[in-house]
This record gives sequence, C-alpha cells and structure tokens, in this order.
Amino acid sequence: MPKISNRGVEMPASPVRKLAPLADSAKARGLKVYHLNIGQPDIPTPDAGLNAVRNLDRKILEYSPSDGFRSFREKLVTYYSRFKINVSADDIIITTGGSEAVLFAFMACLNPGDEIIVPEPAYANYMAFAISAGAKIRTIASGIETGFALPPMEKFEALINEKTKGILICNPNNPTGYLYSRSEMNKIRDLVKKYDLYLFSDEVYREFIYTGSPYISALHLAGIEENVVLIDSVSKRYSECGIREGMLITKNKELRKTVMKFCQARLSPPLLGQIVAEASLNVPEAYMRDVYEEYLGRRNYLVDTLNKIPGVYSPIPMGAFYTIARLPVDDTDQFCAWCLSDFEYEGQTIFMAPASGFYTNPCLGKDEVRIAFVLKIEELAKAMQVLEKALAEYNKC
Repeated sequence: MPKISNRGVEMPASPVRKLAPLADSAKARGLKVYHLNIGQPDIPTPDAGLNAVRNLDRKILEYSPSDGFRSFREKLVTYYSRFKINVSADDIIITTGGSEAVLFAFMACLNPGDEIIVPEPAYANYMAFAISAGAKIRTIASGIETGFALPPMEKFEALINEKTKGILICNPNNPTGYLYSRSEMNKIRDLVKKYDLYLFSDEVYREFIYTGSPYISALHLAGIEENVVLIDSVSKRYSECGIREGMLITKNKELRKTVMKFCQARLSPPLLGQIVAEASLNVPEAYMRDVYEEYLGRRNYLVDTLNKIPGVYSPIPMGAFYTIARLPVDDTDQFCAWCLSDFEYEGQTIFMAPASGFYTNPCLGKDEVRIAFVLKIEELAKAMQVLEKALAEYNKC
C-alpha cells in the first residue's frame, strides 16, 4: 500500500472538530449537546446579506476576478477607514475565508524550513497551514495566570535565527480572548523592524472588544508598513462562516504580486459569498451594536459562572468570544471525550474544545478547555449546570 506523505502525517487534527463523532453519537442517543467547542455564532446573519441571495438576478454564476470584485474591495476600504486603517482597494485581496489568506501568506513569504514565532495557546490551524507551506512554527507560551498577556520580548529574541521570517499574532486572540495593548504592539513592531521580519496579524475579531482600551491594528504601526500582512474575514463579524470570504491585506506590492499567483492558480474566491459579504457591509450600526451587547452579556455571565464552579478558573477575556478555563481534571482531552461518550445530566451534555490542541508543547493545556460563548445566556446557564455536574461526577472516579 502506498505511504501517506510526511506532511499528511504531521498535519494536526482539529481540537475543535476531532470529538465531533462522539457528539454525533450522543445526539443519536437522544441527548441535547451544548456546542461550546467551535466559533460558530448563533447570531442571525444580517438581512442585507441574506436578501442579496434571495434577490439574486443573474443568468450565469461566473468566475470573479482572482483578487475579488473591485466593488467589494472598494467598499472594504470605507469599512476599514472607520477603524483608522488606511488602505486602498489595490492593497486588498479577497480569499476563500481567512484560512486561505493565512495559507497564501505563508506560501508567498516562507520557504520550506523557514520559521515563524507564535505566542501560544494559538489557533490550531496556524500549525496546519505552516505544515502545508513546509514551514515551522516556534511557539512561546503565555499563561493563564497572567491572562495570556504577551510574553517578554527576550523570549522572542531567544528564538530568532537565520531561518526566522516572521511573527504571527491574533488580536483579539483566538483561543484566549486576550487583547494586545498599545505597549505590547509597539514592542512587536520594534522587534519586526529590528530583524526585518514579516508580521502576520489575524484581526477577524476587531468588532468584539470589551474594554475601553483602543484596538491597535498591525496596520497602525508606523515604520513597518511593508512588513505587515493583515488577515481578515467576514465570518464572525456578520455570522457568515459558511460563505468563506476572507481578506489578505498588505501594502507590500511585491508580496501582493506573489500572492496573486496563488490566487490565479485557484481561479477565484466564491462568487455568491462575495455578493453576500459586499451587501453585508451595508448593515446598520444598530445590528453591530446589538451583536456586541449580546456577546458582552454572554461573556460576563459565562466568566462569572465559571469562576463559581469549584476548582474552575477563567480570566476575563477582553475580546473575541472565547475564554480558556482551567478545570480541576488531569486531562481535558479525556474529560471532554467522557462528557460526550459516558455522561449525561437530565438528557444533556456539553461539547468543549480541549486546550491541549492549541499548544505545540504536549505538556501544556492539559487541564484547560476553550469555551466559545456562542449560545444565548439561557443556553449557557444550562451548559454550565451540566459542566458543574460533569466535573463532580468525573472526580468521583
């Protein structure tokens, strides 16, 4: 039998989806499963986007330009200006989700064997995209005790060598919900400038910041404009994960020309998704304000409730819609699987993402889970009751 590629063997399983078969089996047994494992919002997609599909009047669903419709990119320029991100339509390339933006950025910027530095815990698919590009991720652990603040710059510098090509951040962060401060972003800027590195900045959660601190984009940082590759998506902003529309944004013309080669090879980003996303840019401010208030309420309720459960600790996430919680168990991979395969409380169980999948160090995250607050407070209340009962039952064993 032919062998699987080394790349395929090294590709990590998704910590968010790997327990899905157990969840499906639980549902088949008639259990109600509370999905806190994945960043799939339950917020309704705005009517502006849905109506663009309902009212579609086209005879042909054709290829779009490889970098996306110009009308869409021009409207995005106006959107970004609201956050004092000054870009042109030519700086923006539309991709098949933010995932493709990360992959194309790595393919265009990194040679096989090159290294990028990433604070962890980190979105697990970053590792997968690096493997796809033949690159290596070097991680620096942040800790729950500090709320997952940026590690000291000395730890970054200790990893920099002739193979280091960039730093990757997610701000606000998935999976921790941490928001990098102006001071932290300036330190990253100085390091990028000193060693002439790329700064890959995933900023898909900019709408969801729960503090008075300002949102600092990588494109706000003076002096490294040519080094920055900003990753974005409409998935979380408008609850449109399924349309697969992302953006790769950079002022580096040579890099854009290189990325376009990969874009042309895959022909075009999704046509219908662009139509929906472009229309969604017209949503009234009230929509985004209501969504923000909903997530803020969920965050406050979830963190407060988690910290009342014996042995559980969660810092307060300042952005996105996730938190990492420490549980009083030795192995959350086993605990999360057990919740789905062997536990129920009044016909219910809970699906969480073991945090070990967000670290490269196998010793880290073993007693942590990522929880996405993508359910209404009423559902979160039931889920937290189930979690408390599950912990009590599990620790009897």
